[in-house]
Amino acid sequence: QEWQNPFATWDPRDFCNISEIVLPMDTYWSPPIFILERVNGQNPELNYMVLMHNGTFNSTRPYQVTLTCSLVIFKFPFDTQMCNLSIASFLYPVVTDFVMKTRRTPAEIVRDSKSLILTDGEWKFTNVSIIEFTEMMDDKGFSVVTYVISMDRRPTLYILNLILPTCALYLLDMAVLFGPSSLEEKINFQIAIILGSSMLAVILNNSLPTSSNKPPIIGTH
Repeated sequence: QEWQNPFATWDPRDFCNISEIVLPMDTYWSPPIFILERVNGQNPELNYMVLMHNGTFNSTRPYQVTLTCSLVIFKFPFDTQMCNLSIASFLYPVVTDFVMKTRRTPAEIVRDSKSLILTDGEWKFTNVSIIEFTEMMDDKGFSVVTYVISMDRRPTLYILNLILPTCALYLLDMAVLFGPSSLEEKINFQIAIILGSSMLAVILNNSLPTSSNKPPIIGTH
């Protein structure tokens, strides 16, 4: 965060050329913001800010939060998800008191994010877009900045553990059904295939996310 306070300025020449100082967060006013989609998380312990001689405040506070995100898993495990992270403050109307603006471009945020986040997890970070708008509430407008985060799921694990075994079972089923085996052997093998499919269905049910309005196509076939 960065903001200006015209009442907190000084001439460095009058104070031993000191051009910046570090102060606790409660020393001066700071923007009261929060994340709309936040469920829980850890509050930052770094409660300090840097004050420049021209009245510019700078605060870098790392947050670790859990957000709510509406998932669309119809194409699971080849799905792409988009989650919002909205930063707002409903204490100061945007017209008279408080306006939030992003300092960096989406391209800069994408570059920095790809260099910082994990690269070997289930999800692959792809893009970030920024939406700045005014939210109307009780006939007052409030400033909101939304970061739209795009992610691709890495499907390799699900292909090896679910899709390939399922396809193998169905191919065996077709081979036995139209093969020269006796009726008793076909029945026994069909029972074994049904049991194997049931086990894969249990594994699939435990692996699939449940927060989606549409079931995945792999689970409906």
